[in-house]
Amino acid sequence: MMIDFVPDKTLYPFESRWFDSSVGRVHYIDEGSGPPILFCHGSPTWSFLYRHIVKGLRDQYRCIAVDHLGFGLSERPENFDYRIAEHATVLGELIDHLQLDGFVVMGHDWGGPIGLSAATARADRVRGVVLGNTVFWPIEPLVNRAFSVIMSSRPMQRRILGQNLLVERFLLGELGRTLTEAEADHYRMVQPTEEARTGLTFMPKEIRDARPLLDRLARDVPALLRHKPTLAVWGMRDMIFRPKACIPRIHAAFSDFEVVELPRARHFIQEHEPDEIISAIANRFQ
Repeated sequence: MMIDFVPDKTLYPFESRWFDSSVGRVHYIDEGSGPPILFCHGSPTWSFLYRHIVKGLRDQYRCIAVDHLGFGLSERPENFDYRIAEHATVLGELIDHLQLDGFVVMGHDWGGPIGLSAATARADRVRGVVLGNTVFWPIEPLVNRAFSVIMSSRPMQRRILGQNLLVERFLLGELGRTLTEAEADHYRMVQPTEEARTGLTFMPKEIRDARPLLDRLARDVPALLRHKPTLAVWGMRDMIFRPKACIPRIHAAFSDFEVVELPRARHFIQEHEPDEIISAIANRFQ
């Protein structure tokens, strides 16, 4: 199924573009010119999350932001396996279709493993890496694994489908007054029905089920991307990916590493501190 929603041009002033991947139609935006930056969202968001950053960087960079299948305006294919590894395969197809070379990849939340999986397979074409509140190794903390078990249970899966729980409780619950009602509706209205939310149900399970992919990334990222200029932009109040646990491990994987701490930001850093992220990226990859 396709999503029958047209974003408000005053909030999302971009031209929608489409790529027919091997498994479904992918929506993305491609704005500006210059060195390419590929923006990868996680759950339960879409390219709308990057709207401020794309507007802030498109005068200097070619900004590409994708909606993974099952998210945003992209298709919800009936026979697609909404796993992190499958999203990474589709992203790789888009990178090849666009013939990206010398690109920076930015990943947030599950967009980190998705983007890095596609990037490690094309390491010779990667210019640099930006990571925000994400991981590329198996997720071990008990609180995260307990969340996975609880949210994968039948009652919670029903709430994800029937009540749009991940958007209403976890995304909008965090952002609160940060968003206008119109902005909040842009997160709600791309997940309008139970059928449209199918992809969301897989994300909590992947905390445990994506371990083979995360095991591989824990080896491949330092082996293949170690010397790429890398930037971490980190919400220091994030209770999901805690800075003291994550930032040192990222630093250890890269030889050319900088971190910009966002002391007031929680998980969805692009909504909390877009101007700081814009400046950090521009300064790192000028």
